[in-house]
Amino acid sequence: MIAAMLLSFGVIFVAELGDKSQLMAMTYALRYRWWVVLLAITAATTAVHAVSVFFGHFLGMSIPSDTMSILAGLAMLVFGLWTIRGDHLDDAEAARAERVGASVFLAVMSSFFLAELGDKTMLATITLSTNNDWLGVWIGSTIGMVAADALAIAVGALLGKHLPERTIARAAATLFFGFGAWLLWTGLAGAEAVTVIATLSAAVVLLGVGTAYIIRLRRADDVQQPHDEPVRN
Repeated sequence: MIAAMLLSFGVIFVAELGDKSQLMAMTYALRYRWWVVLLAITAATTAVHAVSVFFGHFLGMSIPSDTMSILAGLAMLVFGLWTIRGDHLDDAEAARAERVGASVFLAVMSSFFLAELGDKTMLATITLSTNNDWLGVWIGSTIGMVAADALAIAVGALLGKHLPERTIARAAATLFFGFGAWLLWTGLAGAEAVTVIATLSAAVVLLGVGTAYIIRLRRADDVQQPHDEPVRN
């Protein structure tokens, strides 16, 4: 249980760095009391990760551990690429973060719950719980996410500006790729040649397609950026 808790803490803490919910936490910290925001985030995170662990645990019971290690390793590669791509608040999420409601606690909790549904931290929690102690994953993943968001709240409250997202994203992605390589090595140890070739081919395709997609997005941003600058007379 302790090993699962520490692993989950590390993975989810890294996954949350630069994530949109961390940006929301920073935005809320500029408007509301930090302890209310942190309590709301803790409640939302506990609920979301309970659902994630439930599905991941029962999914993992029906799939061989080696297969789950391979799938988890490929998933970590995807999370690494996702992290490099970056995360931003869309208009609806930004509006929720700036809106003053009758109950700050309920407003923050509901927005975080909705933001985390289908997010990479939820998917990472599901992945971890398929092959690790479910209670340790639940506790570790919850603490990891709350710790990362608490860091964002502290920065938002004290400095009033975002963390350097690109630098953090690169460091987090490197750790994800490391987790992915370790899981793939564990799953492929003693596997048949066909499984090894298929897995490595899938990893190459994922990394290739993901890298091409990220480069395309960066080029599009570079082309669009000059048009966003004000015209000077």
